[in-house]
Amino acid sequence: AAQIQFRVYLWEVPITLQTAAVYASGLYLGWRNGLLAQALYLVLGLFLPVFAGEGYGASYLFGAVSAGYLLSYPLAAAVIGALSKRWKAFSGSTLASMIGAALIFVCGVVWLHYAAGHGTWMESIDKGFLRFAVIDLVKVLGVGLLYSGTRYLARGEA
Repeated sequence: AAQIQFRVYLWEVPITLQTAAVYASGLYLGWRNGLLAQALYLVLGLFLPVFAGEGYGASYLFGAVSAGYLLSYPLAAAVIGALSKRWKAFSGSTLASMIGAALIFVCGVVWLHYAAGHGTWMESIDKGFLRFAVIDLVKVLGVGLLYSGTRYLARGEA
């Protein structure tokens, strides 16, 4: 998912499908396996160029301006998985993914603020959240529809 990206060079954080994979792992795998899948992704990124822009290694994982987003993935997948177990309908799985997305954005923006040395929090919110909010809403809705559709088909009601 990280290799499928639209890189906008004016922005410090790339647009990728990584977060869609986080939402899907929480929904499909549940809290524990979703967390483990995302943790494995981060471990792979220590040795292989799986992150956006072909970055990898400890210096990238802990030093890139987008590291806060990456480091939040296991927790976000766990939260999404735990909430979606309680909220099984499309609206519930979508809300669970929105909460996970909010967690990713909070961690990402806080890290971005300090790593990029932005002068104001508004600059960090603009560059790390506002520019991506609509795109991530589309990802949340897309993954929610896919998840609801596959659950529907799995029940044999199609």
